[in-house]
Amino acid sequence: MKLGILSDTHVTKDFDNNKLSLLINQLKEAFKDVDEIIHAGDISEDFFLNQIKEIAPVRCVRGNFDTIKGLKDFTKFTVTRYNIGVKHILPENLEEFVKHHDLNILINGHTHIPSIKGTEFNVLLLNPGSPTKPKAPIERPGFLKPKARPSVMILNIDEDDVLSTFIVNFKLN
Repeated sequence: MKLGILSDTHVTKDFDNNKLSLLINQLKEAFKDVDEIIHAGDISEDFFLNQIKEIAPVRCVRGNFDTIKGLKDFTKFTVTRYNIGVKHILPENLEEFVKHHDLNILINGHTHIPSIKGTEFNVLLLNPGSPTKPKAPIERPGFLKPKARPSVMILNIDEDDVLSTFIVNFKLN
């Protein structure tokens, strides 16, 4: 199963048409062979949700800027042996939350910063960043200043239950 993951698109009716066209084309290319798209919130308006549904089936949750009716704050599904949760903002007590929902993977958004992290309680945290309003990771002493790059993510779970995930950077303009 191959999942295309995105979050924090913030696409409204006022979104620039040229940028929207570029975004849709880049999503079509990045997600051309995914089985499903996961949107971790802040889609903003349903016309954009309908556009990405033309690429692949979409599963999504409500973000703090969404106006779309019927979206839930959390969803959970299973791929092979992995329980996957999707929630826009990470809960305050993350360990308690993932144990309560019996999760192996938690996909979130909100920060606009892409990340792939393991936890000490054996849960993989995935944040695809934002393809439209990216933020740079925290600056670390001794390293080059990080850049904000528009991004989405791919998660692949193969027939042997092997996970692979990576960040896909988009063009800025």
